[in-house]
Amino acid sequence: QVQLVESGGGLVQAGDSLRLSCAASGRPFSNYAMGWFRQAPGKEREFVAAISRTGGRTDYADSVKGRFTISRDNAKNTVYLQMNSLKPEDTAVYYCTATGTVLLPTVSRRWDYWGQGTRVTVSS
Repeated sequence: QVQLVESGGGLVQAGDSLRLSCAASGRPFSNYAMGWFRQAPGKEREFVAAISRTGGRTDYADSVKGRFTISRDNAKNTVYLQMNSLKPEDTAVYYCTATGTVLLPTVSRRWDYWGQGTRVTVSS
């Protein structure tokens, strides 16, 4: 298993950028595909982005394509989410997640491990 801790959230204005980090520990980091989900107040948890074990494949929700970039540094056991051109609609708690599958699921129930979340608030 793996333990995940997110950081980097905060309060920003529309159009600003923010980078989230997720530090992993426990099992070898390279054994896991990594992803980010978010949950806004009153909404279901939704898929944001995912990256394969070696970083060779990525996937993004349509709502963030062209604005967000997921990356990983296996030597540092860390996955990142670079968020540019932030919109008020991006306001949510962002969760880091991991799965041992080779696929990049877009539904939360297909992921195995979760962090505690980090809050992102984008003002207009």
